[in-house]
Amino acid sequence: MSKRSAVIVGGGIVGLATAHQLADRGWDVQVLEKEPRVGMHQSGRNSGVIHSGVYYTPGSVKAETCAAGRQLLEEYCDSRGILWRRCGKVIVAVDEEERGRLGEIERRGRANGVACERIDRRKLHGIEPHIAGVEALWVPEAGVVDYGQVCNALADDIEAGGGSVRTNTEVRGIRTRRDGVLVETEAGDMLAADAAVNCGGLWSDRLAEASDGAAPPVHILPFRGEYHQLGSRAACHVKGLVYPVPDPRFPFLGVHLTRHIDHRVTAGPNAVLALARDGYTWQSIRLGDLFASLRSKGLRKLARRYPVTGLAEMWRSLNRRAFLAAAQRLMPSLQLSDLRPHRAGVRAQAIDPDGSLADDFRLLRRPRVVHVLNAPSPAATACLAIGDRVAEALTEACSGSS
Repeated sequence: MSKRSAVIVGGGIVGLATAHQLADRGWDVQVLEKEPRVGMHQSGRNSGVIHSGVYYTPGSVKAETCAAGRQLLEEYCDSRGILWRRCGKVIVAVDEEERGRLGEIERRGRANGVACERIDRRKLHGIEPHIAGVEALWVPEAGVVDYGQVCNALADDIEAGGGSVRTNTEVRGIRTRRDGVLVETEAGDMLAADAAVNCGGLWSDRLAEASDGAAPPVHILPFRGEYHQLGSRAACHVKGLVYPVPDPRFPFLGVHLTRHIDHRVTAGPNAVLALARDGYTWQSIRLGDLFASLRSKGLRKLARRYPVTGLAEMWRSLNRRAFLAAAQRLMPSLQLSDLRPHRAGVRAQAIDPDGSLADDFRLLRRPRVVHVLNAPSPAATACLAIGDRVAEALTEACSGSS
């Protein structure tokens, strides 16, 4: 009996993990990536944090996959010789209002089975001596890794197992047939397979729209997050991961401090609308992308709902002193001279027509095709667990089509 075959569109960490999990189930897999290398966008431009699952709504897909995915990721890194480190995280309340919100995060964490402990100012200073706060939540299981290395290892494993990873291969659309799918590339190739997965990240909604019968229920908005690297004077004052208490209205965690696996320390990110799907600077503008964002009913409703928040994020992007002030809430000793330019990332944020920011994974299932339309943090941490769910959804999508 011949193997079933699948084409996975997108060589980010979720696409690669999905291909890896399908291959483990006995599928023939082929990954198509439009860039010259895998993991060039969200997967290679994040803070490198291995999340514990403390923030997420109990019962959500994010909560369920984060814990399982973290264990799978750590085991995978050990098996492939990829360095990772469990350094722990403090979520810091800097005033009484934030102290109240800290209790809800602790409740969620405990409901999700995450080890966490409320600590006072004295214990906080014992862990992070240079961080200011009235109270904090200590999460010892959080860690760091280089997700770019994870992407490369997954790609190597896929090819070693007989699959393929094709870069410089952009996909136009996916056509469903009675007995399979046809994946059309920009070069005009038509690749036949039994099934396909759209893990296009920043372009996932467009690929869904270009594929038959898959009008996406959400629109992707590209939010750029800008980071600064701390100079040596300030970097030595950060021991692990330092996060603020997040605003519960948004699926963003705010400006935080991260000691990476290579011991660089960064501050960030903020969240501003990018002017291109891959707009990593203010100068990166693609008019088609910009007009598509501005035409989004969801974006207009979101902007009307939170105008002050949106303007504040833009101001922090354009003004280094404003960014410094946000970071100084956690680390008052920071100075402007400590901030050095560092690369930005762009988050593919799905938004509903009513202006709600999608806060959990979104899969659109069609016969023989699964579209991953929202893969927010902790997608990198949970990649293998999410890949397993997508593989299961694709198996079901094929079973219903046979």
